[in-house]
Amino acid sequence: MKSAGLKQKIGQTFIIGFDGKSPSADVQKFISDNCIGGVILFDRNVSDPIQLADMNNSLQNLILKSAPPMFISIDMEGGRVARLKSPFTVWPSMQTLGKIDSATLGFKFAETMGKELLSVGINMNFSPCVDIFTNPNNKVIGDRSFGSDAEVVSKMSSSVVRGFVKAGVIPCIKHFPGHGDTLIDSHDDLPVVEHDLARLEEVEFVPFKKAFRARAEFCMTAHIKLPKIDPEWPATMSHKILNDILRKHLGYRYLIITDDMEMKAITKNYPVEVAATQAVMAGCNVLLYCHTLEVQERALEAILKAVVDGKISESVIDSNYNAVLKIKKNNLSDPFKMADVSQIPKIVGHPEHLSLAKCIAEGKIPPGLTS
Repeated sequence: MKSAGLKQKIGQTFIIGFDGKSPSADVQKFISDNCIGGVILFDRNVSDPIQLADMNNSLQNLILKSAPPMFISIDMEGGRVARLKSPFTVWPSMQTLGKIDSATLGFKFAETMGKELLSVGINMNFSPCVDIFTNPNNKVIGDRSFGSDAEVVSKMSSSVVRGFVKAGVIPCIKHFPGHGDTLIDSHDDLPVVEHDLARLEEVEFVPFKKAFRARAEFCMTAHIKLPKIDPEWPATMSHKILNDILRKHLGYRYLIITDDMEMKAITKNYPVEVAATQAVMAGCNVLLYCHTLEVQERALEAILKAVVDGKISESVIDSNYNAVLKIKKNNLSDPFKMADVSQIPKIVGHPEHLSLAKCIAEGKIPPGLTS
C-alpha cells in the first residue's frame, strides 16, 4: 500500500460489523473505497460453515488487489459468548475451563477452536477474556472469566493466547485495564471503578502482563471510568491509561483496539466524532464499530478532519497504519490463502474436537493430556 492516501491509512485502522449473510453494496463500497482493515462477524452473519467461508473469501477479494488481507474477526470465547453454533464445536465457558486449571488443556482448547475458525477464513478472535472475576455481582463478565484468582486467570490466559497463536489465529485479550469488578454493563452505560494504580498492579494487571509475554498482539480496552487514574476520560479514551500506563509503565508494544465504539457507555456520553478522535489521541491504534455504516462513516471522516485541522498529527496515523501492516505481515500468510471450502467438513465439528469440548464441560482432562 505504498500509494495509500490518508483516508485509506485511516481505513486500515478500522474493524467494522454489518448486518446480513453478506455485506450490502454500500458496505462493500465503504470497505473497498477506504481499504478498511477488517470486519467483525456475529451470528447474524452466519448460516452455515460453507456460506461463512464463501463470504469471508468474498470480503478478502474486496481489497486484496490494493491492500493487505483483512482481519476477519469474531467473538468466540465459549459458553454464552459464542457466535458459531453447531455444526461448529460448541465450547464450554472460560469459567468451566478455569476450574480445571490446566495450562495444557487451555492451550489445546484454543488451538482446536482456532483450527475451526481458520478453516472458514476467520483469522482473529476477540478472546481470551483475561478479566478477574472479583465481583460476584458482575453479570457482564461472570462466567466469561477464568475465575477470581489472579494466578489461575494468568496461567489460563497465557495458555489460551499461545494456543490461538499456534493455530494461526490472532488472539485479542480484553478488557484493559480490567472489567472484573464492575456492576454496570458497558453495553448499557459507563461503569465507574474506584481502583487506584496500586490495586490495579496487585490484581487486574497480573494476567495482562502474563498474556503480553505469551505474544498477545491485540489488547482491547474497557469502556470503564477510573476517576482515581483519569477523572476526565474512560479507559478507551484516556491517554493516561493507554499511553502512560499500558505503553510506558507496562511496556506493551503491540496493537491497542477499542471495545465496540457503538456501546452505550460511549454513545450515551460522547458524540461519535468526539469519541473517535479522542480514542486515537489517547493511543488506540484500531477502532472497532460493530453495527452501523453511518456511524462508521462519521467516525472515519471525523478522524480525517482532525488530521486536516491539525488536531491529530499525521505521524500518529502513519504510526497506527504501519503497526497494523506489521501485525498483518507477521500473521497473515503471504501469498494470502483463502479458506478452502473442500476442507471444512474434515475440520469443523471433528469428532476429536467434540470429545475435547465434552471433557471440558464435564470438568475433565482428556486421556493422554497432562495437566
